Amino acid sequence: MISLAGRDILHAWPKFVLTGMGLGLLIGVTLSMAGVYRGMVDDARALLTNSGADVWVVQQGTQGPYAEASSLRDDVVRGIEGMPGVARAGNVTYFSMQVRRGTDEARAMVVGIEPGKPGSPGFLLAGRHLTRSHYEAVADVKTGFALGDQIHIRRHAYTVVGLTQRMVSSGGDPMVFIPLKDAQEAQFLKDNDAVLNDRARTAANPQFNRPGVPGLLDAVQASQTTSRNVNAALVQVQPGFETAQVAEPIRRWKHLAAYDRAGMEDILVVKLIATSAKQIGMFLVILSIVSAAIVAFIIYTMTMGKIREIAVLKLIGTSNTRIASMILQQALGLGLIGFVVGKLAATLWAPVFPKFVLLEQADALTGLGVTMLICALASTLAIRVAIKVDPAEAIGG
Repeated sequence: MISLAGRDILHAWPKFVLTGMGLGLLIGVTLSMAGVYRGMVDDARALLTNSGADVWVVQQGTQGPYAEASSLRDDVVRGIEGMPGVARAGNVTYFSMQVRRGTDEARAMVVGIEPGKPGSPGFLLAGRHLTRSHYEAVADVKTGFALGDQIHIRRHAYTVVGLTQRMVSSGGDPMVFIPLKDAQEAQFLKDNDAVLNDRARTAANPQFNRPGVPGLLDAVQASQTTSRNVNAALVQVQPGFETAQVAEPIRRWKHLAAYDRAGMEDILVVKLIATSAKQIGMFLVILSIVSAAIVAFIIYTMTMGKIREIAVLKLIGTSNTRIASMILQQALGLGLIGFVVGKLAATLWAPVFPKFVLLEQADALTGLGVTMLICALASTLAIRVAIKVDPAEAIGG
């Protein structure tokens, strides 16, 4: 019995294999898009895990500090530390910027931490943790910085004393940890001209520059160039306490918003990356349609090139079901080759992506099933053409 797929592979194998490779690259892009979404979700969860917090305390009415702007006074943490069920609490600030090293720049999330408290990096690959209150930094290896490098954040230079790994923001940017006081200054730092203008305006205001009240103007101007605000307070819960038991009193008595791990993950995964997820989903649908169109065209073209062979099969009594199964076999074989090539391509180029691409086995199995389904549906056009072939064409030429 003639096998259509076997005939193409034996007599036109370069065309069949190259077609499968082309389809495979398209499947590889599809798997990579799914991996990009999985990577975004994993980055968000890694951010929460690496913070070491059980409860995130932020400004009331906000969903900060990762999704919205949040600002609270840094002395609030003292009252939180004394509440029942609180093991430790620490202030943190977050802001993204271009961190400079000489003439090079790296996009990073700068994190202001209190060493040894929640928010500090949990482990180091090399070097040490922050021990001084100024001008030291711990950087994620993804920044490209090395131990001893001098990096610039706003006006000041920092020495990289430690390296960590997989410390990233929800957007995949690597983190750079610096002391809290330095981060507070850097986050709200004004340029020199703005500082001079503010001082001039303050000096011209009679409420702040009263005759006979020495030191008032200096105190007001000093307050304008310093910051006592942070973005969040991270809380660790004592064993035996539920996060809800700690979060509820904070909301009630401190008039702040408090989120547990589930609530913060909902904000990051369901809300913050929802638009990106929809966009990736649209790309996956478009790529699936394009793949189906390509397979349909290829199988149709190959079938049209074997009209005489199909007519011969009908002439010798081969059933339409048998002919349809051979065309389907050809389509599924093409899809299988394409999937193997696509999976291999996605695995090879995933580490090159600037953001984390997570290729899960479940997604690969789903992709295989979808690929086979698309190929089966795409073969229906060629099957209809084959069924309509007149056996007389085998004699009439």
